[in-house]
Amino acid sequence: MKKIILSLTLFCSVLISCNSVKTANSQKAALQGAWELNFISGPRIAFSGLYPDNKPTITFNLKDTSVSGKNSCNSYAGKLNADESKINFKEPMMVTKMFCSGEGENVYMNTLQKIDSYSVSEDGKTLNFIMGDIVMMRFEKK
Repeated sequence: MKKIILSLTLFCSVLISCNSVKTANSQKAALQGAWELNFISGPRIAFSGLYPDNKPTITFNLKDTSVSGKNSCNSYAGKLNADESKINFKEPMMVTKMFCSGEGENVYMNTLQKIDSYSVSEDGKTLNFIMGDIVMMRFEKK
């Protein structure tokens, strides 16, 4: 009887761990594609004041493990560092150097470096970048 209970416990543990790996992989797979920023936390300037002409974008390419986008003015690109629900943008990125007026570009790039996790809504249309337990940036699927 003890062997049966032990076997069932072990079997259930294997099933649960397989499911959590599948969930983590599907969470990361949901990043794939292009996203447009529609909320950023922190600045005392209205969102439309920070980004009057172009909203920042981010594009994830899981096959190449790369990330790229526009920070409202300049283009950027770098290596994707994401695993399960953790993500970071601490590695240096390539950024073009056009002159940009306003604070939007700096606010975006500085906030991006503070991000340590992410979540994607169940419908796959909303991406949240999180610092600690606070949503710092919100994107919608393009």
